[in-house]
Amino acid sequence: MSGPAAALAQLTSREKEIAELVAEGLTNQAVASRLCLSPRTVESHVARVYRKTGVPSRTALAALVTRHADAGREEPPPP
Repeated sequence: MSGPAAALAQLTSREKEIAELVAEGLTNQAVASRLCLSPRTVESHVARVYRKTGVPSRTALAALVTRHADAGREEPPPP
């Protein structure tokens, strides 16, 4: 396993959940509200996600999550 799948495989289920919400464009406050967490807890999770995946920003994280989602989609069979 390499690429986005390998980077995201290192994350806990909560970190993956938060990474996906960040990739959707939610702020830490919005993620915290949605998941009934404190904003500080979300900040800590986001920092760990950055460290584990090696991405430096929310934009880079969104790109990583998108690449992983795209890689998981199967191409439809030809007609």
